[in-house]
Amino acid sequence: MLHEQLKPFPAHFLWGAASAAYQIEGAWNEDGKGPSVWDVFTKIPGKTFKGSNGEVAVDHYHRYKEDVALMAQMGLKAYRFSVSWPRIFPQGRGEVNEAGLQFYERLIDELLAFGIEPILTLYHWDVPQALMDEYGAWESRKIIEDFDNYCITLYKRFGGKVKYWVSLNEQNYNTNHAFITGMHPPGVQDRRRFFDANHIAFLANAKAIASFRQYVPDGQIGPSFAYSPAYPASSSPKDMLAFENAEELTNHWWLDVYCWGQYPESALTYLKEKGWAPIIEDGDYELLAAGTPDFMGMNYYQSLTYEFNPVDGVETGEMNTTGQKGSNADTGIPGLYKTTANPNLETTNWDWAIDPTGLRIGLRRMMSRYGLPVMITENGLGEFDKLEADGTIHDGYRIAYLRSHLEQCQQAITDGVDLLGYCPWSFTDVLSWLNGYQKRYGFVYVDRDETDPKELKRIPKDSFYWYRDVIQSNGEEL
Repeated sequence: MLHEQLKPFPAHFLWGAASAAYQIEGAWNEDGKGPSVWDVFTKIPGKTFKGSNGEVAVDHYHRYKEDVALMAQMGLKAYRFSVSWPRIFPQGRGEVNEAGLQFYERLIDELLAFGIEPILTLYHWDVPQALMDEYGAWESRKIIEDFDNYCITLYKRFGGKVKYWVSLNEQNYNTNHAFITGMHPPGVQDRRRFFDANHIAFLANAKAIASFRQYVPDGQIGPSFAYSPAYPASSSPKDMLAFENAEELTNHWWLDVYCWGQYPESALTYLKEKGWAPIIEDGDYELLAAGTPDFMGMNYYQSLTYEFNPVDGVETGEMNTTGQKGSNADTGIPGLYKTTANPNLETTNWDWAIDPTGLRIGLRRMMSRYGLPVMITENGLGEFDKLEADGTIHDGYRIAYLRSHLEQCQQAITDGVDLLGYCPWSFTDVLSWLNGYQKRYGFVYVDRDETDPKELKRIPKDSFYWYRDVIQSNGEEL
């Protein structure tokens, strides 16, 4: 579609930014917080870049007022953050840690004082280690009740102050690395366990949403899905079938369950044939159907291109976690599909395809298939940023990236997509999980590296001021 005139961004568009507890808070063992799986996993030699971890991160726990003041200076309309489950329930359940609740209450009140809409993510990968030790966390149905209890605790405490909630963040990405590549805790490689854990996470997500209806009837909630729209490598029927397989098993598998409470039939049939299908018990589909979302969160970074993969073909390959361009390997499922480079797209130093049009395509596919409003809960560019001698950071490449993606957001709005907001990743620089602190995403530079927190000085980048002007003009000045 080529539009002669573009619709403006909505008047109450949520111009935001995003973060996650483990990646910014630090204070990993303060004020009664229990350990998360990441507090333990990052201590295993070789698991993260230069052994980096979130013990200090960017010390948001102690510096949240400074960070919120910068958000206000930028003019943010919304801020998406996550609550650390083990900060609220150190053992995953049982006695609540009041000090943890008070920290998030102070953060929410500070945001509201500056007119910034809080968007609260219930779960961003940091399950309490106590539940991993006790029953394997997401591999046991026991977690459904424990997660629901944790969520209800937050609904009761913050439901009157927080309107927008995200249930599970990037369930697809996190479980892929937990059970396929083995790069996230518990660090195993087993497709059957992967699909079983995902099914349990779907049930927990649905139960938490069903409870939300009771405790926060005026709020809105939805999961945040890491959507990489599939492309075929060519018009060859073999590549077209590989593309269909990939879109069904890497995207519809999650989105159909979230939005409809049903698995895509051809994918489920294939998994049964392979012996990988999840265990589905009586009542599961009823629970899934009772917990459908108000909106879908979309984390978009890249599209992925697929081609035919023979039965003895490519499976899991090495992932680029160092920023050494060209070190990422193709991955796939033999007999279904494999990834391949798209010659039409440039890539980042971490080998992620830069594809603004893919965002528009993803938004249209999601809206057309599910008919729900969409919130972009993450989108951004991770790169090497340089602190100049005069204390400035010139990240014109990030401005170009975000501008091109916002242009496609406006195209999608004109296509008819009901887009609620845009929360790029991230507000400050963060710990980038496996990639350490060298992979920077923020509008605000945090002066630290993998081994030395230094003084954690906050320095707005050029993109900070550019995004401030975008917000002030409600997207008219991109």
